[in-house]
Amino acid sequence: MSDVPTQAASAGRLPVGLAVAVAGFALVAGLTVAFPGHMTKIGPALFVLAALAAMQRWLLRWQNLVGLVVLMVLFIPMDRYSFPVTLPVQLEPYRIVVGLLILAWLTSLALDDRVKARRTGFEGPLGLFVFAIVASLATNMGRAESVMQTLLKTLMFWVTYLFVVYALPSILRRVDIDLICKLLAGGGALVAVAAIVESRTNYNVFNHLTTFMPFLRLGQIPLTTTDLTAVSRGGRPRAYASAQHPIAMGAAFVVLLPFAFYLAMSTGKRRWWLAAALMLFGLFATVSRTGFMMLAFLVLIFFWLRHKELKRYWPALIPLIGVLHFAVPGTFGTVFQSFFPKGGLVAQQAGTGVGHGRIATLKPVLRQEFYPNPIFGEGFGTRISGDNGPDIVSNAPILDDEWANVLVQTGIVGTFALIWLLVRSVRMLARMSREEPGPRGWLPAGLAAAIGSYGIGMLTFDAFSFDQVTFLFFLCIGLAGVLYNARLEEAEVPALAPAGAPSAGTAVAGWSGPPGVVPGPNSP
Repeated sequence: MSDVPTQAASAGRLPVGLAVAVAGFALVAGLTVAFPGHMTKIGPALFVLAALAAMQRWLLRWQNLVGLVVLMVLFIPMDRYSFPVTLPVQLEPYRIVVGLLILAWLTSLALDDRVKARRTGFEGPLGLFVFAIVASLATNMGRAESVMQTLLKTLMFWVTYLFVVYALPSILRRVDIDLICKLLAGGGALVAVAAIVESRTNYNVFNHLTTFMPFLRLGQIPLTTTDLTAVSRGGRPRAYASAQHPIAMGAAFVVLLPFAFYLAMSTGKRRWWLAAALMLFGLFATVSRTGFMMLAFLVLIFFWLRHKELKRYWPALIPLIGVLHFAVPGTFGTVFQSFFPKGGLVAQQAGTGVGHGRIATLKPVLRQEFYPNPIFGEGFGTRISGDNGPDIVSNAPILDDEWANVLVQTGIVGTFALIWLLVRSVRMLARMSREEPGPRGWLPAGLAAAIGSYGIGMLTFDAFSFDQVTFLFFLCIGLAGVLYNARLEEAEVPALAPAGAPSAGTAVAGWSGPPGVVPGPNSP
């Protein structure tokens, strides 16, 4: 029985850590030659690479490397901080760590026989969506060339998402997921505390990270434009913490909540209930209608899959509401008024101009952008709306509806592929949850709730424009792929077990997996 490596290096082969270090220093050397006289800017990147090389034995344990990516996504805002290096793209901490993960994975695939590419269970919808992206750009080359700078950035993010989706099932096993869940739940709770403080004091600690990390450069701070509805609602300040917008922050809290639920139900420890409560308070601090709509759908999925366990916890809502009133006072009334404004929400949306209300904007956009290109759309990533800085000119009104964005940019093909991905993932995870009635079943139920709620949230905000919450969504898809492969391995165990092998339920020395499952050839 061979162990799945917990470290990227393999005995007798070139260590991945060395490969990463050599590649990193080669990159810095190339930058030094290409940009002479800029060592003061390249120096911080060299320092970071040296630190990563020194930490490689710890860092290149797969779950630690994935955990570091999670921490970067949660605590260092994307598009807000970068290293002071002049390159065609911003050298953000997120890019470096994700790049390290992808490089380590690809190197291990080539050099380490124990690391193999694995299916995710979503090859059909993911393949069709990639095809829709390529076809939409191929049929709209002129439009794509006119927005090439923004398009390349968008495509780079999507390549990263897809790499992460396929890397996770290859390098993680079911027993590794709990650490990732703890980082997501604990990190989300800390971000929620910052959001609560921001809603009370109007101080966002994530706008002042250079105080603790002087090697970073602060870029554009969000919400410095005249978009007053993003800054406050009903006289209440709206927190955005480490996200790019209050809506995106509220959506991220909803996606993170299921991980706290899973840990609370599987471990019985109160600190995870506290983490869930803090994220709920953080959601109220964002005063986001989208977040509350997603939360309602999340509760419905949990009730659909785990209603017997949930019935015991309804009485806890009463004290929770009381604590919520003191943590973020006044938000109950504000949220209620945002859903039921004077004259009605539909009338409010329809009565605004194009680009200022979802309903008022939808019909003109469909007529002008979708109908001329219904099959493959007008080009993925070519639709630019809103304020994106002085160097990027908008070419379309704000939709505040990612499903409509997908429809007009990738057409019927891309929209069908994305719906297929969401439906397939939720159904697969729901089946896993029903087949595991104990605490283990809460993880697939939570992933189904997180993925499904993100899909619902796409109806009322431009989800793909906000990198943090979109990365969390694809992280959930990747973790679902880990569970998919774990179930395949468990199903193969009886057929693979040789004569005299331990039967189900027999304790095996060193086996850290679930009771009743015999370790297979790829088990940790």
